[in-house]
Amino acid sequence: MAATVSAFLSKIRVPSSGEKVYKDECMFSFDTPESPDGLYVCMNTFFGFGKKQVERHYKKTQNAVFFHIQRVKKEVPSDPAEKKSKPTKLAIGVEGGFDTDEKKYEYEENISIVILPEWTVIPLPDHTLPLQVQLSIAGIQSSQSASKLSDAAALAGTWDGEKRQVSKHAEVLQQLDNGRKIPPNGWKCARCDLTQNLWVNLTDGTILCGRRFFDGSGGNNHAVDHYNETHYPLAVKLGTITPSGADVYSYDEDDMVEDPQLPRHLAHFGINIASMEKTDKTMLELEIDLNQKIGEWDVIQESGSQLTPLYGPGYTGMVNLGNSCYMNSVMQVLFTLPDFKKRYTDPAENFFDNAPADPSSDFNTQMAKLGHGLQCGDYSHSPPEQSNDDETKHVVPNGLRPHMLKTLIGHGHPEFSTKKQQDVQEFILHLFSLIQRNSRGSVNATDCFKFQVEERLECQVSKKVKYSKREDFMLALPIPMEAAVNKDEFAAYEAKKKLLEEQGLKVDPKDLIRPRIPLLECLKTFTSMEEVSDFYSTAIQTKTTALKTTRLATFPDYLLIQLKKFTIGADWVPKKLDISVDVPDQLDLSMLRGQGLQPGEDELPDDATGQPEITIDEGLLSQLVEMGFAPEGCKKALYHTKNSGIEAAMNWVMEHMEDPDFSDPLVLPGARKHDDFCVSEEGLSMIMSMGFTAEQAVKALKATDNNVERAADWIFSHVDELMDTDATEQAQPEFRDGSEKYKLIAFISHMGTSTMVGHYVCHILKEGRWVIYNDEKVALSEHPPKDLAYLYVYQRL
Repeated sequence: MAATVSAFLSKIRVPSSGEKVYKDECMFSFDTPESPDGLYVCMNTFFGFGKKQVERHYKKTQNAVFFHIQRVKKEVPSDPAEKKSKPTKLAIGVEGGFDTDEKKYEYEENISIVILPEWTVIPLPDHTLPLQVQLSIAGIQSSQSASKLSDAAALAGTWDGEKRQVSKHAEVLQQLDNGRKIPPNGWKCARCDLTQNLWVNLTDGTILCGRRFFDGSGGNNHAVDHYNETHYPLAVKLGTITPSGADVYSYDEDDMVEDPQLPRHLAHFGINIASMEKTDKTMLELEIDLNQKIGEWDVIQESGSQLTPLYGPGYTGMVNLGNSCYMNSVMQVLFTLPDFKKRYTDPAENFFDNAPADPSSDFNTQMAKLGHGLQCGDYSHSPPEQSNDDETKHVVPNGLRPHMLKTLIGHGHPEFSTKKQQDVQEFILHLFSLIQRNSRGSVNATDCFKFQVEERLECQVSKKVKYSKREDFMLALPIPMEAAVNKDEFAAYEAKKKLLEEQGLKVDPKDLIRPRIPLLECLKTFTSMEEVSDFYSTAIQTKTTALKTTRLATFPDYLLIQLKKFTIGADWVPKKLDISVDVPDQLDLSMLRGQGLQPGEDELPDDATGQPEITIDEGLLSQLVEMGFAPEGCKKALYHTKNSGIEAAMNWVMEHMEDPDFSDPLVLPGARKHDDFCVSEEGLSMIMSMGFTAEQAVKALKATDNNVERAADWIFSHVDELMDTDATEQAQPEFRDGSEKYKLIAFISHMGTSTMVGHYVCHILKEGRWVIYNDEKVALSEHPPKDLAYLYVYQRL
């Protein structure tokens, strides 16, 4: 056998330090070492392949020697006496967190060398193999320790929401010598009569109540008000203090933090941490209680129903890779649509045959791989029956683990490159941008969602109008709380809830009543007129007020509707509107059809003479940008609020941050168009000296108003857009159009108090029945919770 492999020594490499070894996932499929045929790792490129894909790599590269890993996953019989524990962490899949899989497993691993094209097998270990081969094997194996396999399996799909950073104020905290001492009990808010959810400020020792939660529970925000008045940053929650620590919040850092000096800080006000006992719920426990509310976690996941699992092609789940449920839900919906199947799934083999040298880095290849994996049925099998419940069961893995695709999608992005929970709406727009960038010269699957928006502005002095059009992929609808159809019923529920809470009791979660709002009322609000202040009218050459209306100029094959459920409360705390929306199975959106310029309407002139210069308060702009908002959106906020202050600007940002053009450059009506742009000859020469064409340099300078430094940065972040400047500028976007009547075919739901925590699942209408996709679990839906969803997908009839 040693002689057999010796003939290929020139193509066998030893992985260098830090070199990637793909030993967990096939480049073109979702085969892993746990698949029935295992995984084959090329001993030259260190790419992994399933058995159906390995010959493709051999024929393309003539690399014939592969390290074969076959791992058998077996379920360990559970102890009937072992009881399920209640979650103690706001976490998924880790000790103390929410369980994703209560079963335990053990692994058996077999390794060998396989030589193509004869599929010659050399069992390992084999000490007669040449040193080069043995070093290569050792390098592949050491790239991830086999002894950590069980730990890796336990951590797959986990997220720990409890880890906290040490506060920057902990070591330098100012504490006033005001003689104040905190008694061991009998606490009450200094500004109201609340005796629960109390926080003591670690600078002056004032006891105040905490924030009001999204569901109405909590405090009256007096601790927050105190910080806004004094800027004393740290507070500790009374009732959570124990010898091992306490809940400490930093208002300045806007997060729960660690305070290593907590014993000293408490002793300053007479509190001996060693003698304290827990008497109140921690913030984690409160968050867990909120997330376990009946009606959201239970109802959306249909926990009370005996769901029938579904298996086979089109019913393949996706494993949670650590807060990747937002991606899983989106991909499941997209790959049920004909446009995505035609673009990626159907020509998958062609993508694989023509993949670049490193298939893991090619977006289209990985999208085709996902589409094929979801539709082929190879990763969705019903569990085999076992005759003896006591014997160890051989487990065939179900579901896909799209590590490569998730890495590609998140590459270079400050949020999607992490394992944090994300807003599914933001993810969709980011994904669509990547799809567009990787579809130049070919079919763009997102065209089925693209529509044209018509905006009409009417100057209230001259009565002249301006029509403009832009493209969009999602219809974001406001939620008019005043349009609730059960106001009396909800008011009675709130009164009952308040009364019970005053008595120290809680409302039965089964009695929960939400404001019920018809989707048609959301549509009416969207179509209503919006007053635009500080509108520069080119007809009267000054600022005035305008009325703005928004309509759709075209209607796509599939309409994405987003409900604006996430908002900012009066205390600047993100919250989610806990509402129920009456969503019809069929929609007639004829009222949204735009009509364009009408007879008798006069258009505003394009003349920009007298256009006032845009002035922005740089100090306020810096504060807004530091909060994480797009700079151009912050400029718009400051302009439209006349630089009147951070609070007014924040209000504007929260109201408009979901506008499609929020991050676009600030340009007033009547401003100079790019057609009148005069390029800087000096800047043009400098950009062209970097190797770009004159056309590409002009486009970059136009986008940055002749700022050479910004133009250079713009070029390197828009390389794909500059590959064919002329074709891009000449091509006009095409929009599909047709009937305004639609039917509901899918929806994505969010559970949790904000987009930064919680969980996403999706429901899809397949073969006339609703199916729930909850990560790797796929089942027939009995009670699809249409009223609690966040995003809806409608198909044109």
